[in-house]
Amino acid sequence: MRFYIIFFYIFFYNLSLFSQQLAKIIGEIPVPSGYKRTEVKKGSFGEFLRNLNLKKENSIVYLYNGQPKANQEAQYAVLNLDVGNRDLQQCADAIMRLRGEYLYSLEEHDKIIFHFTDGRKIRYRDYAEGYRTRKKGEKLEWGKFAKKDYSYVNFRRYMDLVFTYSGTSSLKRYDSIPVNPQEEIEIGYFLVQEKSPYGHAVIIVDKAVNKEGKKVYLLAQSFMPAQEIHILRNLKDFTISPWYELPAGMIQTPEWSFFLKDLARFKD
Repeated sequence: MRFYIIFFYIFFYNLSLFSQQLAKIIGEIPVPSGYKRTEVKKGSFGEFLRNLNLKKENSIVYLYNGQPKANQEAQYAVLNLDVGNRDLQQCADAIMRLRGEYLYSLEEHDKIIFHFTDGRKIRYRDYAEGYRTRKKGEKLEWGKFAKKDYSYVNFRRYMDLVFTYSGTSSLKRYDSIPVNPQEEIEIGYFLVQEKSPYGHAVIIVDKAVNKEGKKVYLLAQSFMPAQEIHILRNLKDFTISPWYELPAGMIQTPEWSFFLKDLARFKD
C-alpha cells in the first residue's frame, strides 16, 4: 500500500513539473480533467492575472537578496515579476503589487490608492505629481518636494513605499471588503488573515469549472522574507494540483491555513 502511495505522489509530481514547463502564462496551466476555464471580461483584473507571464528558466523561488527560498516544495510555477532588492514585497504586498500593476497598465492612475496600517491613504497620483512627506523639526510637512514622474521606475518606488508601511492589516481593514462565501468567487479575490504579529494572504489568479458546476481555483502568494510571487501546489489533492477547491472547512495551502470567512476583494 505504501508503495502505491509513493508511486502516486511521484507520478503526479512529475506530471505537474512537465505541465509547468509548457505553460508560458498562468492561463496556459492545464486544468484538471473535465474542467474548462471560466470566461473573463476583456480588460478586467481577472484577464490581467490570467495573462501574467511565468518564469521559464526554472521554477525556483528566490528571495529579495537573490538566495533561494528554504522551502522549494510549495510552488508549482513562479511569476516572471521582480521582487525588488529589499525585504518588502511579502504576502499582502504581493496582492497589492498585482492590483497596482493592473491599474498602472491601464493608466488608471487615480484608482491606484492604498492605505498604510495606520489608515493613512496614499494615492499614486499624488506621488507621481511629486507630493511627499518630509520631516521639518519635530513635525511632518506634506508638499510637492519632488519632480513630476509617471515612469514605471517611479511607480515601483511608490509600491515600495506602500509595502514599507502596509500589510495584511491595512489590506483587510481599508483596501478590501469581505466576500460572502455564498457569492460567486472570482479571479482577483483573495484570502486574507490579519493576525498578531503576522498574518498571511493569497490571491486567486485563475478559475475553472466542470459540467456539474464544480469550480477550482489557482492560488498565488509571496511570503516572508520577501520572495518571488508563485503559484501554489495543492499538497492535499495531487489529482487536481495545482488547482484548489474552496471547501466550507479549512483551506490548506502549503504554508498557511485559511477559511472561506477570510475571502475578500478590492473595493471598486
